[in-house]
Amino acid sequence: MSDAALEERGLDRSRMASIAAAIGCITAVGVGLSLSVPLLSLEMERMGVSGAGIGANTAIAGLAAVMVVPFAPRLAARFGVGALLWTAVAVAAASMIAFKLFFSFGAWFPLRFVFSAAIGVLFVLSEFWINAIAPPARRGLVNGVYATVLALGFAAGPAVLALVGTSGWPPYIAGAALICVASLPLLLARGMSPAIGHGGGRSVKAMIAIAPVATLAALVFGAVETGGFAILPVYGVALGLTPESAAFLVSIVALGNVALQIPIGLLSDRVDRRLLLLVAALVGVAGSAAMPLAAGDPIAFPALLFVWGGVVGALYTVGLAHLGARFTGPDLASANAAFVILYNVGMIVGPPAIGGGLDLVRPHGFAYVLALMFAAYLVLIVGRMASARE
Repeated sequence: MSDAALEERGLDRSRMASIAAAIGCITAVGVGLSLSVPLLSLEMERMGVSGAGIGANTAIAGLAAVMVVPFAPRLAARFGVGALLWTAVAVAAASMIAFKLFFSFGAWFPLRFVFSAAIGVLFVLSEFWINAIAPPARRGLVNGVYATVLALGFAAGPAVLALVGTSGWPPYIAGAALICVASLPLLLARGMSPAIGHGGGRSVKAMIAIAPVATLAALVFGAVETGGFAILPVYGVALGLTPESAAFLVSIVALGNVALQIPIGLLSDRVDRRLLLLVAALVGVAGSAAMPLAAGDPIAFPALLFVWGGVVGALYTVGLAHLGARFTGPDLASANAAFVILYNVGMIVGPPAIGGGLDLVRPHGFAYVLALMFAAYLVLIVGRMASARE
């Protein structure tokens, strides 16, 4: 085998190790969030905390990300991506144990801030890593795999709680252990983390202004995913379904998201990614508007939710790939920070907006608010493409 072939094989192995490390980190994000959110909510309910108190504590997660994530690129440029990732893993795992050690509502506000800040750093740096290392010709495919693993990580947390329970030490130990195990691929990628570089990076605010189609895709997806998952079971009950059947609707949407991200990622390597985001927004509007029509059909409604959930998941997959194709170095890190921040803003505003719609126009206000969110994003895409600015 020639020296060139050996060198190419070595580069491929290094790239695979890097991709595995980034995917391991995003798995830690998915598991950490999906396990901690229901666990802490149930524990606070047992403490006698009101619904408003539980909501306020949960909102700290989004606040932490918005406040801390903008500084992650600068910290990574100074201390290294790998070092900062290991620090975030250690802080996130230790915070899971600390929730049980300092078992009080008051203590959980600062603890949740620290835990969520660590998760936010893992989120933005894993996104930067995956975009920096992905081969340009396969960027969509790699991001599709990445998004699929994130979706599976979100599904893993509740499954773990079903196995170990939601009280005592086991769920906290399991959460900390899974965060550590998910990050083990970082060991295979020692010294391989991409360098952000010093200077030249534009601000997060500038990135949102420069690339609103890609960055605001995260805002819409965060709002729709979090708000949809939180309110969809309530919508199902309002439609006359049993609580068990209504809860299963969330699983159908999640399965669609898992099933379609790799095909969508492959497609995004072959067509204009803005066009795919446009199609995702169109499907978002049409699918949401069709929910009241299909709601009474036991076959059509689940099928609609499966396809709708999978296609609108492209907002995350394709939006992330679009950023990776446009930016490099410090600018890419800032763009990924903007993506994560807006995703968290969506998590904050989505549930009250969608839940409020359900209350105002019962039962189909749920679907109408979703349609309005996608329609607003659709107008943005059409405007940007018409002016050829993005």
